[in-house]
Amino acid sequence: MTPRAEGLSAYIAVTAAYWAFMLTDGALRMLVLLHFHQLGFTPVQLAYLFVLYEIAGMVTNLSAGWIAARFGLTATLYAGLGLQVLALLALAQLDPGWAIGLSVAYVMVVQGASGVAKDLAKMASKSAVKLLAPSEGGGLFRWVAVLTGSKNAVKGLGFLLGAALLAILGFVWAVLAMAVVLAVVLAAVLITMPPGLPRGRKGAKFSEVFSKSANVNWLSVARVFLFGARDVWFVVGIPIYFYAVLSDGSAAGNRAAFFMIGTFMALWIILYGAVQASAPRLFRAATRPEGELIAAARGWAWVLAVIPALLSAAAIFAQGPQPWMTATLVAGLLVFGAVFAVNSALHSYLILAFSRAERVTMDVGFYYMANAGGRLAGTLLSGLTYQLGGLVLMLGTATVMVALSALASSRLNPNQTAASSA
Repeated sequence: MTPRAEGLSAYIAVTAAYWAFMLTDGALRMLVLLHFHQLGFTPVQLAYLFVLYEIAGMVTNLSAGWIAARFGLTATLYAGLGLQVLALLALAQLDPGWAIGLSVAYVMVVQGASGVAKDLAKMASKSAVKLLAPSEGGGLFRWVAVLTGSKNAVKGLGFLLGAALLAILGFVWAVLAMAVVLAVVLAAVLITMPPGLPRGRKGAKFSEVFSKSANVNWLSVARVFLFGARDVWFVVGIPIYFYAVLSDGSAAGNRAAFFMIGTFMALWIILYGAVQASAPRLFRAATRPEGELIAAARGWAWVLAVIPALLSAAAIFAQGPQPWMTATLVAGLLVFGAVFAVNSALHSYLILAFSRAERVTMDVGFYYMANAGGRLAGTLLSGLTYQLGGLVLMLGTATVMVALSALASSRLNPNQTAASSA
């Protein structure tokens, strides 16, 4: 097998493993959210269920770059898949007879383990692209976009799958089914993964995870606020709002609401993934210099900020649940998803473009630690802002966070390359 064919085979194996993981990740998030909302948890209590997941993501990403540099990318990917299987099996042991406090604590711990698993798998997959992608003709942007875009489409299907499994199988059997499927995928990847990815180096130091590149650091700040702006409405607020306006309180009404919420969340993620995958064509990445793509990252962030600002104004005018407001939210958030995908695709390309090959796992780990930090802030604020101020406060907070992301993007230097950061 030629080196190019071997690299493509490794890329396909990594992508397939990442797809399987993200399918269960999306399904698990929807399962937990809807199951515990049905049990009577408040928006703030629901947010708590995901807090340790995001904290674990921050810690894991900070150390995952060193772990991959020390033990190799394939070992890191396998560890992420295996830990997710264990987390799913543990979650299936949840006893509905436990007190709410104990249930929250238990799910937080299991979600924390799932957060570690996700970020080990993500960091290994994204770093592999830097090492495997062809350098000519915008190959890096194309391969990153395909991996990330397809991953988000699969995660979107996971949201729909989670809602459907909850309605059909119930919580425990749904979680067990996902554990079995992911275990089979892990076994298949272990058998079929071709060689070609770095196996690690014993001299890797943990201190190397902190980047000296100003572009990597500013892009990480932009990422914090970009994903905070998404999760401030995505994690708790909007699903609970839709549940309130769609469910009539009956068992049949609850199941119908589950399917409709899951369908919307799935469509949002699938749209996000499709736009992300098409970003290289949208930006003509094969022929445009890196400096122009940096400028595009600045401009698209400001475009994104307009959307939650308009939705927040509409919520002020509506003064409560209204059919037209619900329709406006659906349309507006789908547009937000498309523009958000453009911003995210540019970020995902730029972090790899700014990173040197010999420390790519470190820079990607640091960057995704920032990503997890934004998700943590958004998760906490999602339950809090919706409970305190409803749609208006929640969407207004998203607007401010996107604006801060745009300001951070404005500090990116088009004259600083990966080589000049050495």
